[in-house]
Amino acid sequence: MMTKTISAADMRKPLNLLNKDFIDNKFAYYKWLRENDPVHKGKLAVLNIYLLSQYNDCVDVLKDPRIVRNRTTATGGGRFPVPLPKAVNMMVNSMINEDDPAHRRLRMLVHKAFTPSRLAYLDERLETLTHELLDRAEKKGTVDLINDYALPIPVTIISEMVGVSPDETPQFASYMEALSTGLSGFTIAKTMFFDLPKAVTFCRELIQRKKADPQDDILTALIEAEEEGEKLSEDELIAMVFLLIVAGYETTVHLITNAVQTLLTHPDQLDRLRAEPALLDSAVEEILRFNGPIQGTKMGYAMEDITINGVTIPKGKPMMPLLGSANRDPAVFENPDVFDIGRTPNRHLGFGQGIHYCLGAPLARMETKVALKNLFDRNPNLRLAVAPEELQIQRIPAWHRHVSLPVTFG
Repeated sequence: MMTKTISAADMRKPLNLLNKDFIDNKFAYYKWLRENDPVHKGKLAVLNIYLLSQYNDCVDVLKDPRIVRNRTTATGGGRFPVPLPKAVNMMVNSMINEDDPAHRRLRMLVHKAFTPSRLAYLDERLETLTHELLDRAEKKGTVDLINDYALPIPVTIISEMVGVSPDETPQFASYMEALSTGLSGFTIAKTMFFDLPKAVTFCRELIQRKKADPQDDILTALIEAEEEGEKLSEDELIAMVFLLIVAGYETTVHLITNAVQTLLTHPDQLDRLRAEPALLDSAVEEILRFNGPIQGTKMGYAMEDITINGVTIPKGKPMMPLLGSANRDPAVFENPDVFDIGRTPNRHLGFGQGIHYCLGAPLARMETKVALKNLFDRNPNLRLAVAPEELQIQRIPAWHRHVSLPVTFG
């Protein structure tokens, strides 16, 4: 719920996505932007960037072939304004930052690895895993739901999907954490020059093992997948592992966390869900709209001067659709600031739109639904262990992620 009213005085300077006041009051800022400056020339740290806040503008940009993810395509220069270490380049050169036809080729190869039988196995595995985690967490009485429940679910699933052995899972989890939180704040240098090179070495060794001894896992399937006679190179495989971590780990951790926080702070909707369990799918979609973890996309670059809502964005300049703002646009959603698990239709942009629609969306939905069902079925008296206003949001741009979520099982 918005607790602050934004005025013109608050907007005298360009809005910076790293500003703590914006992070803590993003939905109030979104409202001001939609009503007063829907194509805002803001900042991401020191970078000037156009921020789009209205739903229709966001959809148009996400589907516009004149707007690309690869900066080189738009400007003819390097992918990034400054040189990056090789390990970082390997991560950012993944499918999520590519455009067609390269993007289409990579996506088709990934789809061949996600077979129906693998997804069916994951559904069964999630049932067992969530009950095991709850058995341990409930004995403690009060826990940080992130560390004791939301985080171990995707860590375990992604590790098993990639084919990491149980002994290697803690090490692999540390690389997931580095990819998730290490590329902002004070740890960025350590992540770029220490953690990521180690993660690349780990992945290279893992790939060589899978080539020598193929297993029934996603990484082996990616190694063997072929599209029009082409296979993924070793660097592309490493980039794909990194993308699986971001798409299947980051999104899921914080979707589960945001879902629990949102339901616990809207007890009428939680009671309704318990009375009508068939609304679970709809509830997850409404959480993605109302309080989703992904608040903005990767930057896009205009291949020519483009006018959006009366503002001309010059060729090569970066822009970002603010998905969290689009999802609260009253032009599309009736009573957008009301959390309603029965909302229909619900054309939210929680996983993006267009060719870059989130690769991990089906997996994140599956994990979240199983996690919520078993958590609330087993714990009718679950409640927050702190006042809602004490919960802190991580200072990471284009995300809505809690630092922790203390809960008591009751």
